[in-house]
Amino acid sequence: MTALRSAPFPRLTADEAAALIPHGAMVAFSGFTPAGAAKAVPLALAHRAKALHDAGQLFQIRVLTGASTGSHIDDALAEARAIAWRAPYQSSPALREQINDGSVAFVDMHLSHLPPAVLSGFFGKVDVAVVEATEVTHDGRVYLSTSIGASPTFLHVADKIILEVNRSQSRRISDMADILVPKRPPFRSALDLDYPLQRFGKTYARIDTERVVGIVETDEPDELNGYSESDGISRAIAQHVVDFLVRELAAGRVPREFLPLQSGVGNIANAVLEGIGEHTDIPDFIMYTEVLQAAGFDLMQRGRLRGASTCALVPTPGQMQHILSDLDFYASRIVLRPQEISNNPAVVRQLGVISMNTALEVDMFGHVNSTHVVGRRMMNGVGGSGDFARNAHLSIFMCPSTAKKQTISTIVPMCTHVDHNEHSVQVIVTEHGLADLRGLAPHERAMTIIRRCAHPAYRDYLLRYLRDSGAGHIRHDLQACFALHQNLLRYGSMLPDVFPANPPLPAIGRTPGSCPDLRCPQSV
Repeated sequence: MTALRSAPFPRLTADEAAALIPHGAMVAFSGFTPAGAAKAVPLALAHRAKALHDAGQLFQIRVLTGASTGSHIDDALAEARAIAWRAPYQSSPALREQINDGSVAFVDMHLSHLPPAVLSGFFGKVDVAVVEATEVTHDGRVYLSTSIGASPTFLHVADKIILEVNRSQSRRISDMADILVPKRPPFRSALDLDYPLQRFGKTYARIDTERVVGIVETDEPDELNGYSESDGISRAIAQHVVDFLVRELAAGRVPREFLPLQSGVGNIANAVLEGIGEHTDIPDFIMYTEVLQAAGFDLMQRGRLRGASTCALVPTPGQMQHILSDLDFYASRIVLRPQEISNNPAVVRQLGVISMNTALEVDMFGHVNSTHVVGRRMMNGVGGSGDFARNAHLSIFMCPSTAKKQTISTIVPMCTHVDHNEHSVQVIVTEHGLADLRGLAPHERAMTIIRRCAHPAYRDYLLRYLRDSGAGHIRHDLQACFALHQNLLRYGSMLPDVFPANPPLPAIGRTPGSCPDLRCPQSV
């Protein structure tokens, strides 16, 4: 008899578990990306919400997770209009619409801040934790699956615990786990982590068995997708980053044994890791990151990536099969940590991590917007980028120079929303080039970003804006700084004359002729 079957916890169907969660409850779900996310209970909650709504009854919950999730949580619950409040991050189109129309209250947070905030009760009590596991024992050991996220903290504080024991997940995935829940201040000890792959915790989370109200057995894999082949823009960005790192090695600003890498998610991040793996002047390396995705697994199989500390595993479906067939290889090279450790600012600073993250928008002085389109509409959230960027040995932000068929410039006079200020941003990269901002005063930063990173269609406008904005440590014309964004909102293009499907742009904010920067296209 296995430990799971001997554990004295009630067996519930997903519907029975969902019925235990009342309207207005704070529910904390496992998951960091779709990896390790709860699956059956949130879907049952969505079905319950729809039925109650059809009967004229209210049903909404407050939702916590480690980061984004798969369709079982955010998509299903949002489509059922079952979410009233959400933190700390999301990537669901359905939920995004509700956040932006104001029907869901969304708290965007640095991911390392979430567990201590929950532990300290900043959001009130957690009524129910719904957490995926591969096994639970009679003495309260919970072996988590393909992500750790904030699940150990959720299990520690929740009034009630529902465990989804997933038979499709290998019990041996938890061989990679290294779980520690730091104490609340002032009793919190410094983390004794001197090497990215060092372990100091347990392979399981510990729970109070009296708070377990039931186990739901499931048999469903994570939502894993392939990733697109790198396009020309991603490869160009990757080449600029790789060339920069090679120069840093040659100059001794990065030690010859190299430094741990953190990489965001997405095709640009994959392309950069692929480029690093191809360049023979960069030694075999280690990652200290929050998500290990497809390119990382390929590099690990080739021996270029010696090991990785991460919070979640997001391989392709084929890579997951390879992992499960060779767990001895991967368990010795991957450490799965809670997000409070994987994203810990003190550890990032101590280890000298090189952070590489993507941006939505960058202004000419080096501020970065990671979250809001035209300063108003939430995209996904700040995620873990700030945890790393503010404390990295090198902080690199990457983005294409334009979007939407060049009608949007990602390099603008002033960011409409700032997630990472100039003090946290050292390097900006687009397909056109790389701007090394270290040691540069604001005007030098602006000239470097415009000349090396801006798209040629926008370069003259940005240079003229800088020239005509008057004196100051940071030069801005507060009547003109958002002219490009106003163009976009009015005409669907930041530079209407460059894209002739749009009407000509009249003067904005001043009388014609008083400020050429406001009268694009005349200013270009």
